[in-house]
Amino acid sequence: MSQPPGSLKLETTWPQDGLAVVVVGGDLDMLTAPRLRGVLDELLARSPKAIVVDLTSVEFLGSAGLAALMRAHEQAGDVRLRIVAPAREVHRAFTVTGLDEVLALYPTREAALTAV
Repeated sequence: MSQPPGSLKLETTWPQDGLAVVVVGGDLDMLTAPRLRGVLDELLARSPKAIVVDLTSVEFLGSAGLAALMRAHEQAGDVRLRIVAPAREVHRAFTVTGLDEVLALYPTREAALTAV
């Protein structure tokens, strides 16, 4: 499911009470990261038990996207933030920046949901 350059698809579901899943697709960069920040801010305001951010369909992850995820992590408080980053290129962005040591990364959505 390839997105046009510069586009971002966001879909939020609640598979169970207190658990939000945000599926992200396309490019997560300086133009689109504010949309993800807004969705994560709204979810954090609802104080779910956990939020899973599924980056499986992300084709490009820039520094602004990483910053949006880190900001959500810092504001999460008691909310557990889980990030699905299976693609080598996307996962590499976390390892190169050292954020793989800070954020909870999972290879699949199922693994992230099980960890909740």
